[in-house]
Amino acid sequence: MAAGARGRVGEFGLIARYFRPLASDPGTFALTDDAARFRPKAGEELVVTTDLLAEGVHFLAEDAAASIARKALRVNLSDLAAKGADPAGYLLAIALPKDWTEDWVRKFANGLKGDQDTYGIALLGGDTSRAAGGLTIVITAIGHLPKGRMVRRKGARPGDLVFVSGTVGDAALGLRLRLGSIDGAPAGKGAKHLLDRYLHPQPRTRLAPVLRRFATSALDVSDGLVGDLGHICEESGVAATIEAAAVPLSRPATALVATDPSALVTVLTGGDDYEILSTVPPRSADAYAAAATAAGVPVTRIGTVTRGKAPPRVVGADGKDLELASQSWDHFGKG
Repeated sequence: MAAGARGRVGEFGLIARYFRPLASDPGTFALTDDAARFRPKAGEELVVTTDLLAEGVHFLAEDAAASIARKALRVNLSDLAAKGADPAGYLLAIALPKDWTEDWVRKFANGLKGDQDTYGIALLGGDTSRAAGGLTIVITAIGHLPKGRMVRRKGARPGDLVFVSGTVGDAALGLRLRLGSIDGAPAGKGAKHLLDRYLHPQPRTRLAPVLRRFATSALDVSDGLVGDLGHICEESGVAATIEAAAVPLSRPATALVATDPSALVTVLTGGDDYEILSTVPPRSADAYAAAATAAGVPVTRIGTVTRGKAPPRVVGADGKDLELASQSWDHFGKG
């Protein structure tokens, strides 16, 4: 953001000029009241999720305003998708640093508008404030699904097969590429792909109805593939094994793993992919994979749920367990 506050619109003018146009649902009252009214359809229930994004932790200060907006919204849509919910709307709370500009807010709002059109949702309300430090964004997303059909972390059973959508590790490798902390970094299209996956998550919203039909448990991969599967294991009272060679990789990620051994650890534990990790009974595995492909979100089997209560094992191509210093990202450093 460029410095200087001269001539900037005030808080209420900011809301009216940049955020009111995003509030197309009649229940928002054009953001003129203290709250919005939202009513689910008959036979449906709501799913609510929230994520906070802080400058220097979830994005860099120099990231484009529209990219920050898209990431903030999409990580929430990813949570809804993993629960089998279709997105309906969202609330936005944003604390702007002292050097904010109207041009930055306009670009941020335009980023939200583009994704609203893509995912068929609208802003329902929120709040604006001045930040004591860096830019902070909180989005609360609301989804809907048939009553009793939410897919939880708890529900995996021994014998279930473990699936993941898309490719894994691109976002974490993209961040390492950006920070210059990886050897043999790709250039051209390969680098662009990894950086885009870090900047612009792809919420798998089209997979939501498929998960409702087949999955016994699911979540999105935000903190790391191994660690997030560990959350499923812990809540379900089971263990699991991941076959490292089966984890789906993009071409740039495959090339990096071949040249830099640390890249595989990043793939397995780095996070920020926002792909859907799910467990499915063996009898439904083929139908699940076919339905996912038909929905435009291919899935890959990467492991098996087993008996016991333990963190997931990761087995290498040689059949030996891989030793990982940490299974996932932790904001408070516990690993």
